[in-house]
Amino acid sequence: MPFYTTPAACGFTSPAADYLQETLSLDQLLIRHPAATFFARAQGRSMEGAGIFDGDILIIDRSLSPRDGDVILTLLDGELIVKRLVYRNSKPELHSENPDYPPVQLDNEEGLNVWGVVTEVIHHLR
Repeated sequence: MPFYTTPAACGFTSPAADYLQETLSLDQLLIRHPAATFFARAQGRSMEGAGIFDGDILIIDRSLSPRDGDVILTLLDGELIVKRLVYRNSKPELHSENPDYPPVQLDNEEGLNVWGVVTEVIHHLR
């Protein structure tokens, strides 16, 4: 894809910035570990506060170890869900980013079946 190397200002742009200098691979930009990365489509409203909306495409990296505060794809009660991983008193919790959805408290790490860490979100504006 063509790539304009001059940053795109969110105010007034410079007319001198209208030239193409190189190309950009979205794979190279968005995917750090190709062999361990996959895509999934978000469904529902529970992560809207994190900028993840119904229908968005998620880029998920299975090679990353989930850390406190990461948005993860995890298996809970036989269903794949996207939540923020939060540790309280060394116990994992799965938090939504919408006040309509309460946190899910897990007894221990063994109850956590992480499929990967969400690293990017592709969100269409139109």
